[in-house]
Amino acid sequence: QVQLVESGGGLVQAGGSLRLSCTASGLTFSNYAMAWFRQAPGQEREQAAGISWSGGTTYYGTSVKDRFIISRDDSKNTVYLQMDSLKPEDTAVYFCAAGKYFEIGPNYEYWGQGTQVTVSA
Repeated sequence: QVQLVESGGGLVQAGGSLRLSCTASGLTFSNYAMAWFRQAPGQEREQAAGISWSGGTTYYGTSVKDRFIISRDDSKNTVYLQMDSLKPEDTAVYFCAAGKYFEIGPNYEYWGQGTQVTVSA
């Protein structure tokens, strides 16, 4: 059974930083592309970042580019999202996703339960 477990969310002031982690089990992590999505209340889920299985290719959404960094540690079956210069509009539930193919969009096979990130003004 595949499980993705996110952690690291919380409340932070604008301009601050958080690092999200997502640890996977039940799959061969190094064979999977990973991504972070987010969904704010009343809004559609959007992809914040993605990373290929090799780590050689990354993607960032326009609203987070130059502020967020996605990385992976295959020895720990974990993908990270370093979030700097946070803004109130970054407030959302952040979801981790895994898929056989690196894609831009929601077509990932496995999803975590999400972790709340709240940025206060």
